Amino acid sequence: MARETGRGTGKDRLSESGLPIEPVYGPESLRDWDPETKLGEPGSYPYTRGVYPTMYTGRPWTMRQYAGFGTAVESNARYKQLIANGTMGLSVAFDLPTQMGHDSDAPIAHGEVGKVGVAIDSIDDMRVLFDGIPLGEVSTSMTINAPAAVLLLLYQLVAEEQGVPSRKLTGTIQNDVLKEYIARGTYIFPPKPSLRLIADIFKYCRAEIPRWNTISISGYHMAEAGATPAQEIAFTLADGIEYVRTAVAAGMDVDDFAPRLSFFFVARTTILEEVAKFRAARRIWARVMKEEFGAKNPKSMMLRFHTQTAGVQLTAQQPEVNLVRVAVQGLGAVLGGTQSLHTNSYDEAIALPTDKSARLALRTQQVLAYETDVTATVDPFAGSYVVESMTDEVEAAALELMGKVEELGGAVNAIEHGYQKGEIERSAYAIAQETDSGERVVVGVNRFQLDEEEPYEPLRVDPAIEAQQAERLARLRAERDQQAVDGALAELRKAAEGSDNVLYPMKEALRARATVGEVCNTLREVWGAYVPTDAF
Repeated sequence: MARETGRGTGKDRLSESGLPIEPVYGPESLRDWDPETKLGEPGSYPYTRGVYPTMYTGRPWTMRQYAGFGTAVESNARYKQLIANGTMGLSVAFDLPTQMGHDSDAPIAHGEVGKVGVAIDSIDDMRVLFDGIPLGEVSTSMTINAPAAVLLLLYQLVAEEQGVPSRKLTGTIQNDVLKEYIARGTYIFPPKPSLRLIADIFKYCRAEIPRWNTISISGYHMAEAGATPAQEIAFTLADGIEYVRTAVAAGMDVDDFAPRLSFFFVARTTILEEVAKFRAARRIWARVMKEEFGAKNPKSMMLRFHTQTAGVQLTAQQPEVNLVRVAVQGLGAVLGGTQSLHTNSYDEAIALPTDKSARLALRTQQVLAYETDVTATVDPFAGSYVVESMTDEVEAAALELMGKVEELGGAVNAIEHGYQKGEIERSAYAIAQETDSGERVVVGVNRFQLDEEEPYEPLRVDPAIEAQQAERLARLRAERDQQAVDGALAELRKAAEGSDNVLYPMKEALRARATVGEVCNTLREVWGAYVPTDAF
């Protein structure tokens, strides 16, 4: 029997999660289905229908565009263009050296400076990145994990220089290091000190930046690595449980930090299963927070999430077809009840997005919000035979996977066993086989190809950026008070060796113009660096 996953035709079709999709759904599909326990009302437990009573009937989701490349000057110009075009929130992409806690002049950074995001080495760069952007008025998301505390503190310092009180700052740091061990690889420290650092961030933000979302627990990168929808939410929610346990073990009350937790998922072109996935994830998280952790605050039970359209589904062949894919993916995210959305640019499979393609990606969201009727009612698919059945099925599949993680002792132990990584790799291999054989149709790649592709001129990063950043770092080190930097880094080391919150001395080191690399190296010297083991 052919396994037709997610595309094609045939009566034996399976969903992306490997679950059967019936040709017809009817009342018998929901025979034992209880709308009171499965659905509830919008904005009420178990939040299947959305975390807010009015959802988009009051206002649309936050429209973010993930951007950052080259120098802080270039990225700042792109942010101002996006704001002028109607973006509601900024989303910062950092280059690989920054993500790994290395300065641009470190030997390991050679060839990667400014390539996949903006290079940020110190407070000097962060000032330039947000020059002329009122940080008290915009919401900023930063895709940064292992050194998330460092970038957050730099942002806070720049806001203070603008005269913006920290209590007014809104935004999110991704700060999800567990998924780095599973699917992405931009980790720095071993799991135990990484979790300690995350707990310190939770405590610091509760006291100093109370409106900030302290973590965005991410399934997106797992999905990009090949995870199915069921795997995506199962492993993401299992990571979320690990973070909650860490914070509770550190002495925090669950209702003191859980309202600031957020999540980050992908939106694929398979609309029905994606809608079901989002609804199932909300329901599972609400029950976990209420039943396992005893949360009392309704906000602690709400799974609020950002969505990005699936970059892995974009093709370099016939790239303009990606405009259609992104529109379909974005529609699925909206129908699933996302709180914010980034729509990918159609040329991202080739190179960094151009100004025009970034604007078109934003316009896609604006068409969904203002030219369709999907914002006129809450949870348009509620009661749908197919969507409610698929929601139950994805929920059951995810709970089974979460149970296996628990059997291994939780997310960290499962990571050390290689469980999540192994499951995702098997799924990725199956997708590759199906694409190669033609069972999985990818328009323009294995069907409906062109004999010759049209020429395309991509946006490229100037390789001179690396030398420019090195020059800035040399100037910074010559100008700053080195004694003040050394003293601040010594205080950071002392906190890391003990049990004090490391963010307070870290902030003073950054204020003294310590670099990102110097701060991360100080912690590396105390906590060590993570070296993965191959469990297979």
